[in-house]
Amino acid sequence: MNTSRLLIAGAGLYGLAAALELRRRGYAVTLIDPGPLPHPLAATTDISKVIRLDYGPDDDYLAAMEIALDRWRAWNLEWPVPLFHETGVLFITSTPLSPGGFEHESYQRLLRRGHTPQRLDPALIRQRFPAWHPDYSIDGYFNPEGGYAESGRVASRLLDLALSAGVVLHTGHTAAALIEHGGRVTGLATAEGQAFEADAVILAPGAWLPQFVTRAVPELAGVFRSPGMPVFHLRPSDPALFAAERFPPFCADIQHTGYYGFALHPAHGVVKIANHGPGRPLTPEDPARVVTPGETDHLRAFLGQRLPALAPAEIVYTRVCLYCDTWDGHFWIAPHPDRPGLVLATGGSGHGFKFAPVLGDWIADAVEARPNPFLAKFRWRPDVRPPRTEEAARHQE
Repeated sequence: MNTSRLLIAGAGLYGLAAALELRRRGYAVTLIDPGPLPHPLAATTDISKVIRLDYGPDDDYLAAMEIALDRWRAWNLEWPVPLFHETGVLFITSTPLSPGGFEHESYQRLLRRGHTPQRLDPALIRQRFPAWHPDYSIDGYFNPEGGYAESGRVASRLLDLALSAGVVLHTGHTAAALIEHGGRVTGLATAEGQAFEADAVILAPGAWLPQFVTRAVPELAGVFRSPGMPVFHLRPSDPALFAAERFPPFCADIQHTGYYGFALHPAHGVVKIANHGPGRPLTPEDPARVVTPGETDHLRAFLGQRLPALAPAEIVYTRVCLYCDTWDGHFWIAPHPDRPGLVLATGGSGHGFKFAPVLGDWIADAVEARPNPFLAKFRWRPDVRPPRTEEAARHQE
């Protein structure tokens, strides 16, 4: 597709990344979004997201993250304030690493590709990371490459860059229907009664996509889902125990528990812990989008077993983070095969943010039909419905 006017629905991570790269390639780009921005209900609008190379047996994501990690470091040098903090990431287990497990496969692949993860034993864990209960922390590794990014501030920065680059933004507009002429998608009609015309349309509304496709792209009904995951901010009584050098961002038996978290946030003074699991089916504005007592009890049980010093900590804030899931857990960045002029850029499935520096390349290449080795994984695939997600870190019941 070689077009000059592009319309993007959704000014979240995918939409902003696409707008920046397509503007760099010379296109006139318009963004529409309900607003405000960054949207308070968007998954990215939070204090932190993990940046990790570690992807179990999936060599494609590891290779992509090697590129993305270098670009995160470059962004730190380019931006007025660094928003990526390379604290390293801890992968800790209650049983020995074994072939087939997420931690074992991640560790072995990192070694093969020349990285230097540091294998841990119980004595090293007690010495370096004393917050972890010694009876349930017997193996794992520390990867010094990676850490966390201040995700909400990253979204704000990308928005500023897009506007500075000449991207036209219209807030207060909710995409409601596709406009088509001559067998081609040529724009979007909004719920507010306005029509936006373009040579091609890129749909990137994140967790709002399942509702939109049910109305406007019914052939994709049921392909995308929006499960909600509980997120907790806790205030520890001993903040020093949870400083980054003693308590870096972690994944704790993540295939089996879903739990991951972060060091004490330097500005907010909280430890954020969340779950990367099956979640609950929700819509973005659903009144049930609140953390439940059962989810809180589940967290307390995990902390009591694994992080006893944090178990009694006050929970000062909760939110429910909504994913846009695909059936196989891989992103969906592809043109519609039967409706020219329409491209989808979505399906973050709870692990898309860390790829922010390369998402724009992938989306722009999909728009232009350029060869890209990663796009085969993110192809149009409505019939691919495995019984379990293929994203190796995702806890599944």
